Amino acid sequence: MELNNLRPAKGAIKSRKRIARGQGSGRGGTSTKGHNGAKSRSGHKTKRHFEGGQMPLQMRLPKIGFKNVNRVEYVALNLSTLEELAEKYEVTEINAEFLRTKNIVKRSDKYKILGNGELTKQLNVSAHAISKNAAEKIAALGGSVTNL
Repeated sequence: MELNNLRPAKGAIKSRKRIARGQGSGRGGTSTKGHNGAKSRSGHKTKRHFEGGQMPLQMRLPKIGFKNVNRVEYVALNLSTLEELAEKYEVTEINAEFLRTKNIVKRSDKYKILGNGELTKQLNVSAHAISKNAAEKIAALGGSVTNL
């Protein structure tokens, strides 16, 4: 076998169907589109949810729910998580920049400190929101809380 006699396997290559090229081709006349009607015409396109005139599914189902456009989503961080971070990285200051570098929150995320767990270290925490319980626990150890 050499480069000059390489051939594709038998049956691997098919010639494309030449539609609407006369009766002799076997695909002339209606050009595989059946007889008349909108679907046989050029430029025909149905809408995505069109069901042939039947009431579409999205109109048959009732509207439910409400989405508040002003809702602010927070990433929840418990005091137990802050305690683990403080021990692991030996820090006393926990802020947005620190949490982003450790991939705990994304750049666009807002985070809220919650009071679940115990704190043993004095920490200076800055957050977008903080629960009353968490603020009291941090202040009891001599730490400080600032809002972003």
